[in-house]
Amino acid sequence: MLKHTIQNLKQITERYQTPFYLYDEARMLDNAQKLNAAFTWNNDFKEYFAVKANPNPYILKLLKNQGFGMDCSSLPELLLAEKCGLAGEDIMFSSNNTPIEEFAKAIELGAIINLDDINHIDFLKQHLSLPELICFRYNPGNQRTGSTIIGYPEEAKFGFTRDQLFAGYRLAKDYGIKRFGIHAMIASNELEPSYFIETAEMLFKLVKEISTDIGIKFEFVNIGGGIGIPYRPDEQAVDLNVISEGIKNSYKSHIEANNQAPLKLYMECGRMITGPYGYLVTKVRHIKQTYKNFAGLDACMANLMRPGIYPNAYHHITVLGKEDLVHDILYDVTGSLCENNDKFAIDRKLPQLDIGDIVIIHDVGAHGHTMGFNYNGKLRSAELLLRKNGEIVEIRRAETIDDHFATLDFDGLARFI
Repeated sequence: MLKHTIQNLKQITERYQTPFYLYDEARMLDNAQKLNAAFTWNNDFKEYFAVKANPNPYILKLLKNQGFGMDCSSLPELLLAEKCGLAGEDIMFSSNNTPIEEFAKAIELGAIINLDDINHIDFLKQHLSLPELICFRYNPGNQRTGSTIIGYPEEAKFGFTRDQLFAGYRLAKDYGIKRFGIHAMIASNELEPSYFIETAEMLFKLVKEISTDIGIKFEFVNIGGGIGIPYRPDEQAVDLNVISEGIKNSYKSHIEANNQAPLKLYMECGRMITGPYGYLVTKVRHIKQTYKNFAGLDACMANLMRPGIYPNAYHHITVLGKEDLVHDILYDVTGSLCENNDKFAIDRKLPQLDIGDIVIIHDVGAHGHTMGFNYNGKLRSAELLLRKNGEIVEIRRAETIDDHFATLDFDGLARFI
């Protein structure tokens, strides 16, 4: 977080009730520009930001202005992209187990349809129409390793097998489709650059094999996202230039050398774009001492689910004004849900905490607020944006009790027998 932001954070907490999310616009945009710059060698490179990572329209609009498209997986995400001014092939619709009305909206918008299931080719043909451009998601099974978040590819619910890929493209060609893409998304939060180079090479080889076997030409390869971020202080950010150089060399060997160029390169990163530049700002509500020391915050797992559901998930914690004090007391940092996994940190060494201390939970700019829920009647927090000029803008207000009860019919309850 920018130094002056930390200095002003106490004033921000006097204006906005904790907990709240705070995003750093300048650093997000700088990161987006670095991604674009790393792949300038591919004239048609495009990042489709994974809307699920941070579906706030203010964030999406900022990224649209950097030339990003949007990767959507549901009707509300499609509508968000549309409201942010995106349409046509600036949207990629990558979903699974998809209802027909969501396909209908994607086709209406002219989005790139990325099918997850070979059966959906005939499903679309029967109920709607086949799009001009089609893409299939590949699942390589036991040919590749996965990650703890997505799981092993052969156990994942996503994508076509290799045999289904060939059959699917042949069927699509028979149905008159002339424009094609291919996509894979195998891992999540991966910090090893070679993983993404290997994914690109895997897809480049498939492009050549399928093109030769079936007689079609591919317009693009989407290597997915999954680039991780350094949640722990001793971890290093992925070097985008290393990934780019490796993919460029593979492109020359497998695409240019086999007369498959030009081929557009797409990605669908979410976490690495916004993740490091979001902060959950909360306060210590209670200090409890039993068999352990517990620091109870006014935020809970309903505000940030990730540490409670993923084994070994880590988020760095800063205590405002105590950054330079000795971190010598072990705490479990908890919320107030009636669930024992409602913990942001376990056995974390921190300075001595006091009631009212402002606590900053780092790296929550992706898969943070968006994964919120209302268990125990907890209300989701506000989202704030730190503009480049230092202005703080509320880009989502906090939920209220009225919001929480809005879908219930209390008038009907009064008449209920």
